[in-house]
Amino acid sequence: MSNHQPSRTRRVDESVRLFKNPILEKLSHVHPVVPLLIWGPVAAFLLIRAVVVHDIGLAGMALIGVGGLVTWTLAEYLLHRFVFHFEPKSERGQRIMYLFHGVHHDTPQDKTRLLMPPAGALPIIAVLWLMFSLILPYPWAEPFTGFFIIGYLIYDYIHYATHHFPMRHPVLKFLKHYHMRHHFTDDDGRYGVSTPFWDWVFGTDPAKQARAGKP
Repeated sequence: MSNHQPSRTRRVDESVRLFKNPILEKLSHVHPVVPLLIWGPVAAFLLIRAVVVHDIGLAGMALIGVGGLVTWTLAEYLLHRFVFHFEPKSERGQRIMYLFHGVHHDTPQDKTRLLMPPAGALPIIAVLWLMFSLILPYPWAEPFTGFFIIGYLIYDYIHYATHHFPMRHPVLKFLKHYHMRHHFTDDDGRYGVSTPFWDWVFGTDPAKQARAGKP
């Protein structure tokens, strides 16, 4: 059972104050356009540099693009399942996890806490950039990271939309309902937001388990 338990008396669209310090509190909120303004130019720079400086052709860019986007969906799943839903034993650990993700489950319709603040995303992107640079041969880490960031932005805005837009297209409507069940039915599953693919691979879609007759 997850330790992210929503308050029964709090409205889901209310905002929770996380820090007494007003500067830290302000940094914990993010306007929806901020990730695009910060990470969009970074992704564009890396992709343009791959073409102009490193002379990577269309076929190479397409291949590395698929790799970067698919890798993001796996990273999204793993981070959500094993990091954001980690259940620490200590009080301090529980406080940290609440800051990272528990507050989102407590007030899932808070518009300013649906996207990851740049202060939280920066160290994650930095660590992943180092990993990609060590694993991939030069200069492929640059476009790979660019497409990975695009995958992250797609995820961010799909996540925002699932909470605040009707999503009438069948695919988008499915993603909305899928994610809402994670929030309001059972948060021990359905960790994919931009895609349920890895939930199906790793068996963390409760509905699919039920259809298969698994406990």
